[in-house]
Amino acid sequence: MEGFDKAFLTAFFAFPEFQKRYGKLTADGTHQIPASIQAGVTNGVNAGQIIGLLINGYLADRFGYRYVMLGCLFLMCCFIFIQFFASSIYMYMGAGILLGVPWGVFQTITTTYASEVTPNVLRPYLTSLVSMCWSIGYLTGTGCLRGFLQMEGQWAYRIPFALQWALPVPLAIGIFLAPESPWWLYRKGRIADAEKSLRRLQTKVPEEELANTLNMMAYTINIENEMHTTSSYWDLFKGTNLRRTEITVLTYVVQELCVPLVSYIVYFLQQAGLPTSMAFNFAIIQYSLAIIGVVIAWFLVQKFGRRTLILSGTFFMMSTSFLIGFIGIGDTNKHTNLAYGIGVILLIEYFVFFMTCGPIIYTVVTEIPSNFLRQKSVALARAAYNVNVLIYGQLVPRMVQRAAWDWGAKSGFFYGGCMMFGLVWAFFRLPETKGRTFAEIDILFKNGVSARKFSKTKVDLANQSTSEEGEVKV
Repeated sequence: MEGFDKAFLTAFFAFPEFQKRYGKLTADGTHQIPASIQAGVTNGVNAGQIIGLLINGYLADRFGYRYVMLGCLFLMCCFIFIQFFASSIYMYMGAGILLGVPWGVFQTITTTYASEVTPNVLRPYLTSLVSMCWSIGYLTGTGCLRGFLQMEGQWAYRIPFALQWALPVPLAIGIFLAPESPWWLYRKGRIADAEKSLRRLQTKVPEEELANTLNMMAYTINIENEMHTTSSYWDLFKGTNLRRTEITVLTYVVQELCVPLVSYIVYFLQQAGLPTSMAFNFAIIQYSLAIIGVVIAWFLVQKFGRRTLILSGTFFMMSTSFLIGFIGIGDTNKHTNLAYGIGVILLIEYFVFFMTCGPIIYTVVTEIPSNFLRQKSVALARAAYNVNVLIYGQLVPRMVQRAAWDWGAKSGFFYGGCMMFGLVWAFFRLPETKGRTFAEIDILFKNGVSARKFSKTKVDLANQSTSEEGEVKV
């Protein structure tokens, strides 16, 4: 749903009827949404998301996952009215800021819920499925706009706005009927409810297995109590949690470092010289490839692990961004083949991104934080991600737009350089969490195991110790 809604944000900047209604006439006779307004809309949405992310940390801890999601769905339905009836680009911007608040909540509450309702072996599948759902939403939203591209008048963009009301009601019914996170219930001392939730999440589970699961939850929470972990934002920056917060936050930031050009693919290709319809076609192909990429990632993550996929994906995105920069040295408006070449590279980039670092990052950021701080840690990380989006929201439109800085494809040099910094950090600081339970991860951090030794270190749960090649750390 969020992907469907957000697909409109940047794609509408290249939508002819939207440009005529809210844009300004330029010297070449076309209507354009000024780069400063584009930046204001995208950054306003991101500001709203940051607010939603930060309050979500408190709300989810207090009220649980289900009721917070239901409340945000109701708010979203209300705020779509402002977007639908927007009489100016500034009213449209205000609607985006308000919609950003529930969108910010959805961005993390879904992944943390997914990580807590699945057994360890299924965690990478369900958490990375969040990424596929976004791609399906973006594909549906972009395909919707492509279908209205030939329509004239205000309904060409108002009908897509109205379609956003189709999803919240069935989603609300499903969320209301879903079980609450057993981890959240156990943290609240509602052990009987946690057991009931576990029974709903597993079919015909033996009593012994259910008891073992509950015992492991109790043991994990006890480890964190011994580490004096509580659930305040301030605890994110204390002791071993500081390292875990750094990894969670910067892992999310690395993901955003990789996607500024592919996120603006429709507008980017339109400014590079492709017809608007062809730019939308490229976007539809891009999101279709992303869905296939996530399925492939499910197989790759079990074979290669989280760290390897993130490092290889970031390296590929960095290399191809530099390649786009070199292609951009030529005039893509005069030589359309160059623009088509860039479009093909962006498609390959997006496909590889969703085979590697794109979906796997959602798994990592839910595994690294402690149980008490998972919701707040992921919320803070996503807020940092959105701060990065705010910066890119200022830079990308100005770099790409011919009426602004006119860097065009040469901006690939800048973003490739940013990815290089992310790659170096990930190599030295990102640990491998494949096959680890939450309790094992707690012990690894408690004993200060370095990132590059996580996969080789053995964990003794009984003694809360770690060992590698005969050495034991307690």
